[in-house]
Amino acid sequence: MTRNENQLGALGLVLNCAALWTTVYLDSAGRQLRAQGYPVRDEDMARLSPFVHSHLGVHGAYTFALPDLAPGTIRGLRGPDASEDDDEI
Repeated sequence: MTRNENQLGALGLVLNCAALWTTVYLDSAGRQLRAQGYPVRDEDMARLSPFVHSHLGVHGAYTFALPDLAPGTIRGLRGPDASEDDDEI
């Protein structure tokens, strides 16, 4: 394999991971909103895309530090008024 093929393969892996991560959290947000009594329609959830979010930048550095969580759990969701500076890693 050439260097370009390796870079393209790594980019595909990163994109797949980002799409999976975003999909898990979109689902979690939908379930949390429903549990709080908000009307979340299945048709609206079906139209959400994991690729239309500002956290998917193509330039820059990324960290893969994982928070200390129990197996099979995800970190809690931010409140709607929280700033991006409130993120925990």
